[in-house]
Amino acid sequence: MTEQLETPRLVLRRWDPSDREPFAAMNADPEVMRYFPAVQSRERSDISADRLDAGFDLHGHGRWALERRDTGEFIGFTGIGPMPEGVPGSDGMEIGWRIARAHWRQGFALEAATASLDAAFASDAAPQLLEVNSITAAINEPSRGVMRRLGMRHVDDFAHPDVPDGSPISACVRYVLTRDEWMRSRPSA
Repeated sequence: MTEQLETPRLVLRRWDPSDREPFAAMNADPEVMRYFPAVQSRERSDISADRLDAGFDLHGHGRWALERRDTGEFIGFTGIGPMPEGVPGSDGMEIGWRIARAHWRQGFALEAATASLDAAFASDAAPQLLEVNSITAAINEPSRGVMRRLGMRHVDDFAHPDVPDGSPISACVRYVLTRDEWMRSRPSA
């Protein structure tokens, strides 16, 4: 299991207690949480941080805290975790990300997701993943754009079971990427 990755601009690492405050602030931002049912309280945010980090021990990979290399600032998370129950692909794993608003439109989600997929699909990864999903609200074009730039394919449209009918975010999409597709798209070493 890889517990830390580095990219040119980011450190992807296990969660630290000092991440809780900026994570809670991000989860309380209505713009960051626009495509989620609600903002999160501090208590709920802390529970989320624990769950995201626990994936490393439970599944061999998880959702890393993202830290800017130039400032050491926590800016969000990216990584692999279980798909939610009740959605297409719920027996599989999902790549996801959330970035603090001050760091949007700078390519951090794509950079971190690329490193996450490289680690998840690495030949020595255990357990080795053969496929990764990603889901979002159909209207969440920024995340859909990251999915497309990663080479993911749109495979399903569905109503999210945890979102009330009629909500603008109840209509969701699922994208998929296989290990073979990812390995073919990467420059040879």
